[in-house]
Amino acid sequence: MTDHAELERRIDAAYEDRTLLDHAETRAAVEQVLEHLDKGRLRSASKEDGQWRTHPWVGRAILLYFAIRDMAVHEVGPFEYHDKIPLKRGLSEAQVRVVPPGTVRYGSYLEPGVVVMPGYVNIGARVGSGTMVDTWATVGSCAQIGRECHLSGGVGIGGVLEPPGAQPVIVEDGCFIGSRAIIVEGVVVEREAVIGAGVVLTSSTVVIDVSGEQPVEHRGRIPARSVVIPGMRNKAFPAGEFGVPCALIIGERQASTDRKVSLNAALRDYGILA
Repeated sequence: MTDHAELERRIDAAYEDRTLLDHAETRAAVEQVLEHLDKGRLRSASKEDGQWRTHPWVGRAILLYFAIRDMAVHEVGPFEYHDKIPLKRGLSEAQVRVVPPGTVRYGSYLEPGVVVMPGYVNIGARVGSGTMVDTWATVGSCAQIGRECHLSGGVGIGGVLEPPGAQPVIVEDGCFIGSRAIIVEGVVVEREAVIGAGVVLTSSTVVIDVSGEQPVEHRGRIPARSVVIPGMRNKAFPAGEFGVPCALIIGERQASTDRKVSLNAALRDYGILA
């Protein structure tokens, strides 16, 4: 990020004083940041010294980009779109496969080997090489998806643009996310974790490791190589005791399990499936 110090200075100044957007050099800076995002030269969050760090100025640039763009009609074959942000182009040169009517917005970055079925990747997001975004899966704005991941059908990866410093959802390398799972509010899923179908992870979701003799609670983070399924726990309310959704870590991914593990194979390791 140090190489982009001048861009950062211009973006932060314009975010505080929108009249600067009337200046050609400011608008050019905004456009340049989006080009860098689109080409993978910048990202909204990166891992540094083992910790994920959000770069707020990049999020501010995305918001300013919306401010300087006009609504326009974009035609793609028989499809018509009316939006401020164009679709991503140059997919063949980027060695990326997008299956109709999959949608990838300009300002996102897909590494070579990514496959997007009829799903959606939003502005500012980054998807690592070899990852499959399966049918009707969505990757929200600024989300960071690692390499060799599988986002199964209907998976919802939440996005974030405001406030600009908010951490996006992060799914590290080698993760398998089961069908209809939802991950939002800056949750970090660490490398090679397996998230079961229908699991909902928010910043406040209680994640309980039940693989040992005593339960261990986590929030906002799934430890590496964890196998996670939906769960419930009882909680007392004034009106009585009711079941509240949680997530259960039932063990670690086995060494014998291939990186492209199927969810069924992972669950069978722990006797969840016959």
